Amino acid sequence: MNVLEASLSEEAKRRYLNYALSVITARALPDVRDGLKPVQRRILLTMRRDLQLLPDAKYRKSAKIVGDVMGNYHPHGDAAIYDAMVRMAQPWVMRAPLVDGQGNFGSPDGDAAAAYRYTEAKLRPLSLELLGELERRTVDWRPNYDGTKSEPVVLPARFPNLLVNGSQGIAVGMATSIPPHNLNEIIDACVAVIDAPEPLAAKQLLKHVKGPDFPTGGQLLATRDELLRTYESGSGTLKLRGDYKLEDRRGGGVDLVITSVPYAVERGTLVEKIAEVITGKRLPALVDVRDESTEEVRIVLELKRGTDPQLVMAYLYKHTPLQVSVAVNLTCLVPAAGEGGRPTDELPPQPARLGLAALLRHFLDFRMQTVVRRLGFDLAQLKARIHVLEGFATVFDALDETIRIIRKSEGRADAHAKLVKRFDLSDEQTDAILELRLYRLAQLEIQLIRKELAERRAEAKKLEALLASEPKRWQLIKDELLDIRQRYGDRRRTKIVGSTDEPEYAAEDFIVDEDANVILTAQGWVKRARELKDLSTTRLREGDQVLEVVAGSTKAPVAFFSNYGTCYVTRVNDVPPTTGYGDPVQKLFKMADGERIVAMLSFDPRALEVPPPPDEGGEPRPPFCVAVTRQGMALRFSLSPHREPSTRAGRRFARLAEGDEVLFVGPVGERDGVVLAASDGRALGVMVREIPILGGPGKGSLAIRLAEGERVVGAQALGPRESVTLETEKGKLLEYAFNQVAGPRAWEGVAVSKQRIARLVLPPPSPRSLEAN
Repeated sequence: MNVLEASLSEEAKRRYLNYALSVITARALPDVRDGLKPVQRRILLTMRRDLQLLPDAKYRKSAKIVGDVMGNYHPHGDAAIYDAMVRMAQPWVMRAPLVDGQGNFGSPDGDAAAAYRYTEAKLRPLSLELLGELERRTVDWRPNYDGTKSEPVVLPARFPNLLVNGSQGIAVGMATSIPPHNLNEIIDACVAVIDAPEPLAAKQLLKHVKGPDFPTGGQLLATRDELLRTYESGSGTLKLRGDYKLEDRRGGGVDLVITSVPYAVERGTLVEKIAEVITGKRLPALVDVRDESTEEVRIVLELKRGTDPQLVMAYLYKHTPLQVSVAVNLTCLVPAAGEGGRPTDELPPQPARLGLAALLRHFLDFRMQTVVRRLGFDLAQLKARIHVLEGFATVFDALDETIRIIRKSEGRADAHAKLVKRFDLSDEQTDAILELRLYRLAQLEIQLIRKELAERRAEAKKLEALLASEPKRWQLIKDELLDIRQRYGDRRRTKIVGSTDEPEYAAEDFIVDEDANVILTAQGWVKRARELKDLSTTRLREGDQVLEVVAGSTKAPVAFFSNYGTCYVTRVNDVPPTTGYGDPVQKLFKMADGERIVAMLSFDPRALEVPPPPDEGGEPRPPFCVAVTRQGMALRFSLSPHREPSTRAGRRFARLAEGDEVLFVGPVGERDGVVLAASDGRALGVMVREIPILGGPGKGSLAIRLAEGERVVGAQALGPRESVTLETEKGKLLEYAFNQVAGPRAWEGVAVSKQRIARLVLPPPSPRSLEAN
C-alpha cells in the first residue's frame, strides 16, 4: 500500500476549490450563450433528441423524462431534475416557458407540483429555437458523465434566452439574479447592436430595453438613472410592487382589488399577511380580504366608507410583500478565451458579472459562430448532393451506353469499375447510379433531377456568398431574430414607473384623533385611559404605585426614558388601552435585563413645546431635558432627536460609566434649577444653565462630589423660588428652598441633615390638563 504524505490545509483548500468550481460551472450559474444551467440543458436535450417530445407529439410521463435525464446525463438526484423541469413549465416563473406541462404543475399560490408519476410534459414551440440547429454541427459536443453518450457543451440558441427568461442561482462565493425581460425589447436591442457602426452603450440600449418584464406583471419603481446604473454595472436593486384598481361596491363604498402580485411572491402568503394586518387591527380602515383569483389575480380588499384607498395601499406596500426589492446580479458563465482572445470550449467557462451591452455582445458573437458553422454544414451537405446529381447528369447524357455497360457487367463490382473508367465518376456517384431505381430513368424524372441540380447549385452559391461576407451573415442573423420576434413576441406586462405622486404611508393617517392619558407604574406597567378623573381609582397590582401620568392626543408621540440612558418613543395610540393593569413596558420595546423606565414625557404641543427637527451639524435646539445619574453626573440634551417614534431598540440619550444609572429625567427651561440629594445628608442646587448641553449621547459633567460608597438618591427640577422635600432613613421630612442648597458651596453641596437621606419626595402624580402650553 502506497502512503502519500500531504498537508491537511493544502488538501482541504484544493478539494474545496474543486468543489466550488464544480458548483459554479456545472450547477448554479447559467451560460451567457443559451441562458441555461446544465440541468435545464440536459432536460431539453433529452426531450428533443432521446424522447422526441416535440410540440406536436403526445405528452409523456414526467417520471420517464426525469429517469432518462438522470440516467444518461445528470446523476444528481431526481428531485433537482424534476424541480428544474417544473419551473420551466410554470408561466408565472418563466417569461417564455420552454416546457408544456400537463397535470398539476403547481400554482401561484405556492402549491407544489404533483409527483412526477402523475404529470406529463413535452416541449413548447419556443424551445425548438434553442434546439433546432443541434444536429447541424453548430456546437461542440462532449462525452457524458460515464462516456456512454455525448451531450452538447451549449445549445445553439437563436434568441437571448438568458435575458428573456432570466435566472436565479447561488454558487460558492457568488450568486446570480437575472430578471426576465420582454422578448420584443431584447430582440430590438440585438438588432440595434447589429445595425450600429460602433458598439452601443447601456444608455443607448435603454431606448429599446425599458427594464425587466416579469411574467406576473406589476409596477417597477425605477428611474432611468437607476436602470442605467444597474445595466452598466450588472448589479443593483429595484423595487417591484403589485397593481390594483378600485371597484364600486353594491350598497355604496369602494373595494380595492389587487390585480397582480410581485414576481416570486406567493399569492397565498400575501393574502395571509394582509389578513394578519386586519386581525391585528393595525389598519382600522381595512375591514376584510378575499381571494377571488382564478387564472387572473383578484384579491379584494373591503374598506371602510370614506377611506382613502391610496393611504391603505401605501401601508400595504410598506408592511406586506405587495412591494418587494428585486436584486439584479447579471453574473453568468462566459466562454474562456483561447489563442488570439477568441472564445473556446476547450477550457471551462468562467464566471463574470456583465452589463447589458456585454451580455448582448456575447450572445451575438455566439450567434455568428453558430451561423458560420451551420452554413458550413449546409454547404457541405449541398455539395455532397450536387456531386451525386452531377453523376446522374453525366450518365443521363449517355443513358443507353450506361445501361449497356451495366447489362454486360458480371456483377456490381464489375459494373462499378467499368462506369468509373468510362465516365470518370467518383465512388459516391457510381454507387448512387447503381442504386438508382428504373422509374427514375423516365424522361420526366430525368428533368426533375436536372432541375434539382440547378436549384442546389444556386443554393450553394448563396451559401458561399454568405460565408464570404460578414455583413450578409449579420443580415441573416437579424432576419432570423425578427422572425422569432414576430412569431413569439408579446406585449410588455410590467409597467415602468419612474416616480409616483401617491402619498407616503404615515401612521397617524389611520389613528382616530382623541385625547388620552398614559399611566406608567413604578413596576413598569403601562396603559392608556381615555378619561382619568381620579387617579386613585385606577387598577394597580399589589405593592405597585403610579410613577407618572401624561396626557396627549392619540397621534402624539410619548417618550419613555430608561435608567440605562435609552429613550423609547411610540405614539400614544400604540399604548394598549385597558381598564385593567396594563401591559409590561417591555412588551412595547426591546429592553435589556435590569432596564426600567424612570420618566415619561408627552410630545403633545399642549403639554410640551414641540421639538423641532434635528439640525445635522448644528447646535442642539430646545426644548431640553436634564438627566441625573446615581454617581452624581448631570447632562442636558435636546429632545429633537427623539421627536419621532423610535424602533423597538430606542435611541441613546446618555452613555453611562460602568455601574452607573439614570435616576431622573425631566424637561427644564433656562431659568430652572435642579436639586440633587446625596445619601450622606447633603443636597445641591444647580442652575440649569450651568449644566453643559451635549450634542449627542455622553456621560455629562460631575454635578456633586460623592464620598466612596455614597450615591445620589433623588433629583428634581424646580424654579428658583420652589422647594424640595427630603426624607431621611428614619422617616423625618425636611423641606428646603432651592436657594438654601444652592450657592458658593456648589460641587460639595450643603449639609442639610445629620441623618442619612433615603429619598427625595416627589409630588404625587395627577391627571394632566391639556390647556395650550
